[in-house]
Parts: sequence; structure tokens; C-alpha cells
Amino acid sequence: MSKAIRIEKNGGPEVLQLVDVAVGEPGPGEIRIRHKSVGLNFIDVYQRDGLYPLPMPLQLGMEASGVVEAVGEGVTHLKVGDRAAYASQPPGSYCEERVMPAKCVCKLPDAISFETGAAMMLKGLTAQYLLKRTLPMGGLQAGDFVLFHAAAGGVGLIACQWAKALGYQLIGTAGSDAKCRLALEHGAAHAINYNTGDFEARVKEITGGKGVKVVYDSVGKDTWDKSLNCLRPFGLMASFGNASGAVPPFAPGILGAKGSIYVTRQTLFTHIATREATQQMADDLFEIVVSGKVKIRIDQRYPLEQVQQAHRDLEARKTTGCTILTL
Repeated sequence: MSKAIRIEKNGGPEVLQLVDVAVGEPGPGEIRIRHKSVGLNFIDVYQRDGLYPLPMPLQLGMEASGVVEAVGEGVTHLKVGDRAAYASQPPGSYCEERVMPAKCVCKLPDAISFETGAAMMLKGLTAQYLLKRTLPMGGLQAGDFVLFHAAAGGVGLIACQWAKALGYQLIGTAGSDAKCRLALEHGAAHAINYNTGDFEARVKEITGGKGVKVVYDSVGKDTWDKSLNCLRPFGLMASFGNASGAVPPFAPGILGAKGSIYVTRQTLFTHIATREATQQMADDLFEIVVSGKVKIRIDQRYPLEQVQQAHRDLEARKTTGCTILTL
């Protein structure tokens, strides 16, 4: 048996319930893993409240780290006793132990702790595919400006550091002066408090009126229109979340009027659809973390049984950096 967090219906944090669940043996292509630490992400909120509908009852959680306890037929990249970490479908990481597909589970280097492993996989792989795989026409070169919303969050602080390592000038936005300072401390070239200033006007000022080549936006509705206006001609609007709500429908014709710009909606799970892609992206992430160029900042820790409060704080934007659930 394993302690786990499950919901029976969509709703607020109060629907998150601690239950006992049976854990069986792994089938072909599966492993059983005992968790050491569990990551918390905004996608968990979307699945809990029903923005991303899933069958009920639902065990939440998309990332964790731990030790492999059993390996099913056909799994060759992991063995019993391996330290491992993952960001993976289906949900279910809010627990002590689980059986799950092995495809997206990666061996965790000894130089990376279990807490860091749990905090970094979904957010770090997201930063990887954004900065390395979701690129404007002609790509990005050293010195180029990029705009990154929610720059003091888990993905944002990783992206600030990684962008600096790549030579990009990241303009970060955040909801307070303290969060802006945090983004600057982690490598952002500029930071804008969108609650006290007009980020569109500041981006135009910073870039000498040219705009940025790409906007990386996980906020959604509240930042959408001004983000499009921040792009230079042929720029790319890369949406990867809806923290403020879903973007309303818009007429494609506005993209032409704003400079023949591009719009894409990205998800991590498209990028890690194969074992090979998952490992390649994870190796890139592990390398930059072990090098020290990207440090994974864990600012909040909650026991598994306090997951309701963790969700409340995440939704209220009271968190910075990464958040983990401890077991």
C-alpha cells in the first residue's frame, strides 16, 4: 500500500484527499518506483480544477524522484536500485510509491540530489524545449532579446540562468519588485513588474523600438495582447500555459497586421513522446545543472499531507522558484 493524493471530482484545493492505494507489480515497459521527493507544478492545478479534463478518480502529480524497486519486461535503461527522476504522463506522482511507464524515467546522476531531481524535471525540461527547440525564424543568436513571463517562477528562474548561459538577453516579467530582483539575480538582463508598469512600453524601450524575436508565455489571458505587440516582424509567440486563464479566440488576420508573426502552443509531452527524445533533453538538462550554470532553487517544501495548502499558495502566486512535496 502507498499513501497518495487523489481527487474524486474537479474543484478547488479542498478536493485533494490523502488515501491509501494498492501498488502492484510492473508490467511490460513499466517500473515500480519508491519516491523520495515529489514536484509541484501549475499543470497539477489545471488537472485538479478541470481546465485539462481527465477521468476520475484521478491521482495527481507529474514529476518526482526516487529509487527503482522493480522493472518490467522490456525495460533496459533502468535496473533495480537505480536513482531516477521523471516528468511523465499519466499523472500520479503525488504518492509514496507507484507503477508507471518507464519511457520518460531517467537515471538521476549521483551529483544531483533527490530533492533537486524532483524539482527540476518538468520545469527544467520545459525550459530546455523552449530555449533549444521552440525558436523563431532564423533561430536565436548571442545578444538577441527574448521576453519571458513569470520569470521568477520555477520554469522562469531556470530559463533566466540558461538564457544567460546561451548569451541571450532575457527580459523577464514578474508580479512584484521582489520577484523582479530574483529574476535579475538569476541572470535576467532586465526585469519588469507588470503590476506597476506597462511591460509592452518597457520592452519597446529596452529594444530600441525593435521588439523581441520571441515571447515565452505561460500566463495566458492577461499578457497575450501586449505580448503580441512586443514582437518584431516574423517574431514568435510561444504559449505554454494559462496561469491567468485561457487565451480567448482571436482572428488570424491580426498576426499579419502585427508583422507576419507566428504563434505556437507548446506542451512538454509532445517533446518527450519518445524514449530517445526524453533522454536527449534530460542529458542536456543534467549537464547544465551539474556544471553549476543553472541552479535549481527550491523555495517551498510541504509534507504530502499539506498538499491543499501547497495548491492554495501556488494559485495565489505566493511561491517563487520550485516547490516540492516531502515524504
